[in-house]
Amino acid sequence: MKTKNKLFNLIVFFFMFTNLFAAGGELDSDLMRVAKAMLILTLILIVFIGWLAFVYSEKNDFAGDTFLLPIKKALLFITKSTPIEKEQEILLDHNYDGIKELDNHIPPWFHALFWGAIIFAAIYLVKFHIIGAGNVMEQEYNEEIQAALLQKQILLKTGALLNEETVTALTDASALQDGKDVFQKNCVACHGQNGEGLVGPNLTDDYWIHGGGIKNIYLTIKNGVPSKGMISWQTQLTPNQMQAVGSYVISLHGTNPLNAKAPEGNVYVEQSDSLKKANS
Repeated sequence: MKTKNKLFNLIVFFFMFTNLFAAGGELDSDLMRVAKAMLILTLILIVFIGWLAFVYSEKNDFAGDTFLLPIKKALLFITKSTPIEKEQEILLDHNYDGIKELDNHIPPWFHALFWGAIIFAAIYLVKFHIIGAGNVMEQEYNEEIQAALLQKQILLKTGALLNEETVTALTDASALQDGKDVFQKNCVACHGQNGEGLVGPNLTDDYWIHGGGIKNIYLTIKNGVPSKGMISWQTQLTPNQMQAVGSYVISLHGTNPLNAKAPEGNVYVEQSDSLKKANS
């Protein structure tokens, strides 16, 4: 009964400290260190007791402790080992310089592992290479690529990956309305109610000081132009808002509002991606 009580106490300690780890950050760091040390000690003791049980099963020494008898029976079942006192019955006749050999059978656990591996291989072959996916690694790769692309699209929509390199011009009415709202709230003081230009340049003609197109406009909104009094808006606007207002600015091109300011900068012509690569 003493061994039974010891094992019971070890199991209680193990689950107690497992629950402590589940509490995570709620515990004090010193308490966590103590819990880790106790858990490691508990695991070591459990392994040690298991090793003792195995040794005692080999010696057939379970006298006075009936609790370990099931362990002995289980070990004998999976190993079918011959007790030491009966080894003379399986001792082979040959002798190599004093070294003798026992005629032990292959243990059942090895048979189970061997045949289990063969059965698993057969099922795997049929499932994945005959009636299944065929090239399993290629399929997994393609699925991961599709999942990554989907995740990228989600991140782009949330603005997490949106920058001057990935930004695109929006054309749907709701996005342009959002951009117009941002423009009316933050930009009219310098660029006019309709983008005609006041202190800042006219945003409706073909001339741009810092480059036209959504990428250049987004970058200008993001970093600002401190030398001309335009602040950086990246701390006040989200990437999606900067994309929306940049797209709205592009939609103002060619509207020819009243009292438009004279052109400033250079004529900007949007280049295709292939032409940009050729020029780079």
